[in-house]
Amino acid sequence: MVARAVVIQAGSFIQDSRVILDASLRHPVLALIILAPANLRIFAVQDIAPRDAYVFLKEQAEAVLVDCRTEIEFMYVGHPVGAEHVAWQEAPDWAIDPEFSDKVKRLVKGDLKRPVLLICRSGQRSVYAGEALEDAGFLTVINVLEGFEGPLDERFHRGTLGGWRYYGLPWQQS
Repeated sequence: MVARAVVIQAGSFIQDSRVILDASLRHPVLALIILAPANLRIFAVQDIAPRDAYVFLKEQAEAVLVDCRTEIEFMYVGHPVGAEHVAWQEAPDWAIDPEFSDKVKRLVKGDLKRPVLLICRSGQRSVYAGEALEDAGFLTVINVLEGFEGPLDERFHRGTLGGWRYYGLPWQQS
């Protein structure tokens, strides 16, 4: 067995032979060094706040923003200006599109080094879509926290606590 040393920061964990990093720990205070199989993959979909995502996209011309919501959400609820639509799931069966990663690869013309920012309704689906992109070899995958509409408020409404649209960032409806 070929092995390598892997440093795992506090808050990380191993799941199904993958190291899952806790990106919220900006200054790890404890690390564990383990001897791990050479094929152990380290996953760390990054998170970014909506306003920071907007600035990042302006500063990083090669970055692409992928809206991974359904076509109906993208068209009728609205979407960030400049976002490319590649659905992670579609109604009515909500099955994950097995070609999702390939579609994003075509979008970036095979350049897996291009930063890909993912946005969904509330920042949840985009995490799973991001993990799929990392599995497919993408190197920089960033989840837009709060998504387009933000979390539910106490009355079970979206758009009142956060999200791309809440912060007044450029968006449009089709």
